[in-house]
Amino acid sequence: MATDTLGEGAASACVDAGGGAIGLPQLCPDWMGNQIVWLVIALIVIFFILSRIALPRIAAVLAERQGTITNDLAAAEDLKEKASDAEDAYNKALADARAQAQEIIAEAKAEINAELEEATQKADAEIAAKAAEGEKAIADIRANAMESVKEVAKDTAKELVAAMGVKADARTVTSAVNSRLKG
Repeated sequence: MATDTLGEGAASACVDAGGGAIGLPQLCPDWMGNQIVWLVIALIVIFFILSRIALPRIAAVLAERQGTITNDLAAAEDLKEKASDAEDAYNKALADARAQAQEIIAEAKAEINAELEEATQKADAEIAAKAAEGEKAIADIRANAMESVKEVAKDTAKELVAAMGVKADARTVTSAVNSRLKG
C-alpha cells in the first residue's frame, strides 16, 4: 500500500487517514519522482524496441517501396520511349504506304492513259480504214454509175437515132456519147 513506502506514521498529502488516495494519485507530488523514473525506463524500452525491431522493418519496407517506384518509373519511361519509337515507325510506315499508293495510282493512270491512247489510235486507224473503204466504194459506185450512165446514154442515143429512121453503128454512138460526157 501507499503508506508502506512512506513509513510508519508518516502522513502524506495524497493519502487520507484511512490509507485511501485523495484525488488523482498520478498528480501527487510525493510520487512524482517515482513516476518519472518509470516513465523514462518505459520510454527507453520502447525506443530500443522500435529502433531494433520496428524501425528497421519500416525502413526496409520504405526502401523496397522506393526501389519499386524507381523501377516502375524507369520501366514506364522505357515503355514511353518504346511507344514513341513505335509511333514514329507507324507514322513512317503510314507515310511510305501513302507514297506507295500514290505511285501505284500514278502507274495505273499512266497505264490506263497508254491503253486509252493505243485504243484511240487503233480506233482512228479502223475509222480511217473504213473511211478509205467507204471512199473506194463511193468511187466504185461513181465509176459504175458513170459506166451505167454511158450505157444508158448509148442505148438512148441508139434508140433515138433508130426512132428517127437512121441506122447508126455502135462505134459512132459510143464516140458521140464519150465526147459529150467529156465536156
